[in-house]
Amino acid sequence: MARNPVELAGATPGPSFEITMDGRAVPVLPGQSIAAALWSAGILAWRTTRVNGRPRGAFCGIGSCFDCLATVNGAPNQRACLVPARPGDLVTTQEGHGRADLAV
Repeated sequence: MARNPVELAGATPGPSFEITMDGRAVPVLPGQSIAAALWSAGILAWRTTRVNGRPRGAFCGIGSCFDCLATVNGAPNQRACLVPARPGDLVTTQEGHGRADLAV
């Protein structure tokens, strides 16, 4: 009896690829969001809060809580749980409100 979701769905996944998180190569399966890929690689936090710099990662996983904000390809405030990973994406930890470039 098939218990593997891929077998149950009769899916034939495409080849895996990589994204980069703070300089670390992260393997990604086709269809994964950035948050799912980071979780799969054991990365649980990729943002710090504006006050106290506390670590944050995915919490709700459906784009409601905004805890999973990340900087993706230079664009801050991307909800990692909703952004599909693409080959070669550069993800960096977002600190505070993600607008360090506007600091004076």
